[in-house]
Amino acid sequence: MTCAACSTRVEKRLNKMPGVSKATVNLAIERATVNYNEAETNQAEMKRVISKLGYELSESGTSEDAKEEQSDKQFGLFLFSAILTLPLLWTMVTHFQFSSFIYIPDMFMNPWVQLALATPVQFIVGAQFYRGAYKALANKSANMDVLIALGTTVAYFYSIFLGWEWFQNGQVGMPELYFEAAAVIITLILLGKWFEARAKGKTSQAIKKLMGLQAKTARVIQDGIEKELPIDEVTEGMEIVIRPGEKIPVDGYVKSGSSSVDEAMITGEALPVTKKENDSLIGATINKQGSLHMIATKVGKDTALAQIVKIVEDAQGSKADIQRVADRVSGIFVPIVVAIAVASFLVWYFIIDPGNFRASIVPLITILVIACPCALGLATPTSIMAGSGRAAEYGLLFKGGEHLENTRSVTTVVLDKTGTVTKGEPELTDLIVLNGMEDRELLAYASSAEHTSEHPLAQAIVQGARKRDIQWLQIDHFEAISGYGIQATIDGTNVFVGTRKLMESNYIVWQEAEETMHELESQGKTAMLISLDDELAGVIAVADTVKETSKEAVTRMHELGLEVIMLTGDNKLTAAAIANEVGIDQVIAEVLPEQKSDEIAACKKKEKRLRWLVMASMMHQRLPLLMLGWRLELEQISLLKLLM
Repeated sequence: MTCAACSTRVEKRLNKMPGVSKATVNLAIERATVNYNEAETNQAEMKRVISKLGYELSESGTSEDAKEEQSDKQFGLFLFSAILTLPLLWTMVTHFQFSSFIYIPDMFMNPWVQLALATPVQFIVGAQFYRGAYKALANKSANMDVLIALGTTVAYFYSIFLGWEWFQNGQVGMPELYFEAAAVIITLILLGKWFEARAKGKTSQAIKKLMGLQAKTARVIQDGIEKELPIDEVTEGMEIVIRPGEKIPVDGYVKSGSSSVDEAMITGEALPVTKKENDSLIGATINKQGSLHMIATKVGKDTALAQIVKIVEDAQGSKADIQRVADRVSGIFVPIVVAIAVASFLVWYFIIDPGNFRASIVPLITILVIACPCALGLATPTSIMAGSGRAAEYGLLFKGGEHLENTRSVTTVVLDKTGTVTKGEPELTDLIVLNGMEDRELLAYASSAEHTSEHPLAQAIVQGARKRDIQWLQIDHFEAISGYGIQATIDGTNVFVGTRKLMESNYIVWQEAEETMHELESQGKTAMLISLDDELAGVIAVADTVKETSKEAVTRMHELGLEVIMLTGDNKLTAAAIANEVGIDQVIAEVLPEQKSDEIAACKKKEKRLRWLVMASMMHQRLPLLMLGWRLELEQISLLKLLM
């Protein structure tokens, strides 16, 4: 298909077939999506119908190699055409007032030289337009190829007529030839075809990146034996072993074991989530520390990742409202242009300048040539395809072209905090010593105690000590106290690091640090108490720090007239501190994931055009996601139930 008139013709013909309830044809990605009743029609019949229109229907579509080859071919034709067209384009400056200052070889002004340069462009490079025009006319329709072939052919042969007339009249003066107009039109359209071929070749890159997130194999247990299977051979109910650092191959639940799992690429939550027996697991997320045995519940196209990929594919194949208008117009555009061109010729020949064929043919050629490179039918679908594909590379997912189009009317943006406004990775920010000990010595005790812990806050302390070249001490005993902190014995010293309740339960007086704790927490930091041998030794603080670009991003949103809201499950003090730092207008804090959809609904009731944005930073193999204007039903991912 070469233009929207082609895709519209195919779409109309498919929709007329018995049993077809709906058919849509997307020019940009060369795809037809058909809903039909198998009892009334089949794909073989569709292929026959499409073949009669001069096209081919392939279930597999165009391969990446074929797209690359097509792009290279168009570029080669463009270079060949450009080399021959450049001298003709050079002659155009003779029509400008400053042409006397530019050297133009007399040879290029010769009509026969111009004919020799224009002929290969017209009939070798332009052969594809003649073929397309023939197919269209053979099917009693007209597309942009008809317009291109008609306009450039009239200009070409009319120039031959003028050149022959000039030769018969003794080669006096210089005839007004149109070889350069025909050649330039074909060359520029070839350049557009090359850009189009390149864009089509890149449409699947976003989908490839998404699919690349999936594990290629899974380690399953069958008949008590552990074996590795390709991901396509994994079925529901299989027991799968996931080792630390491996990707979870499919969706399922934990049968045994415990670990923390990085789910940022799905939920946008940058901090790893603790998983234990019966907890749900999402395919393509990353197992961090512990080993897990899981039972597969959703495989293949039913997994969360597969549904996200389908959303990207559907978005690239969907049509925005403006594209539907463009398709309707493009279907009648060519006949209207030809009719106007012929009418102009007749008006000139019979009314404006009666009997003057030469004067009358000029407006006809002008209208046909000017209308040739019309981008009406191609620009909209290509921009939607390129826009949604490029957005997906950055982790921005649109359910359809209409949602991409509707972004112009958005007035309110709702942001998550962790991994969106903040980096999503806790960092050591403060160390306050209360007993006169050296900072480095206290940090050595704290980091040594936390060294064996898998908790993200513990890892932040360890990383902070590593950056300060702190040497870890010998640890004799370690115990994680869930929800409170840790206890360790280091070189005979009893160490506690954790919450106020941890200190109280071990009869350690901590109240002198209350003011310091409150001040740190008001800044959005997580403060922990440290005690050595049952004596309070200091306070250590960890925070998910703000991204360097967050303030600039919020400022740009404000400049666009958008209201910015932060919706988070964190406590109000932390959320307010982060929001104040980057200039966010409103904060909705301490909201559970399943309650966030209610908050979105409340915003909509205020007559705000709202879209829920979930963004996370690109780290390692994580792909941040922005879900705009769509709803994805996944039982195990409550965050994805919030949309629309």
